[in-house]
Amino acid sequence: MSENLELVHSILAEWERGNFRSIEWADPEIEYAIVDEPGSQLGLGVAAMTRTWREFLTAWDDYRVEAHEYRELDEERVLVALRAQGRGKASGLDIGAAGGGRGSANVFHVRDGRVTRLVSYFDRDRALADVGLETEEDASEASS
Repeated sequence: MSENLELVHSILAEWERGNFRSIEWADPEIEYAIVDEPGSQLGLGVAAMTRTWREFLTAWDDYRVEAHEYRELDEERVLVALRAQGRGKASGLDIGAAGGGRGSANVFHVRDGRVTRLVSYFDRDRALADVGLETEEDASEASS
């Protein structure tokens, strides 16, 4: 397993336990992006990423993610397919039941043992398309 993949595995191990506090893995000038709705945004630096995560997490009870697949895209990027779990504090919505579909994904850009860019997608197929991989929809259309 590559060093980059090991680093991403260690980050996700914490996230799967609902621990989003650690930031030692992040480059101080990390670029953090949420590219699709709800809540598209872009931030620079650990403080901006921390603020974004804190705002997001305050809306949920027992929020955590479960990694389903890790893909090394190249020497610097690792894609992780995820499913979220948690319940909306205001709505009572179970995100796992509501999300149903194919889940979400994150793309980690790693350089010199630190994540320099983290791109979060609520739509896994959009993540796959953005990094040039075939989506399940593409595969089913090709086989039709």
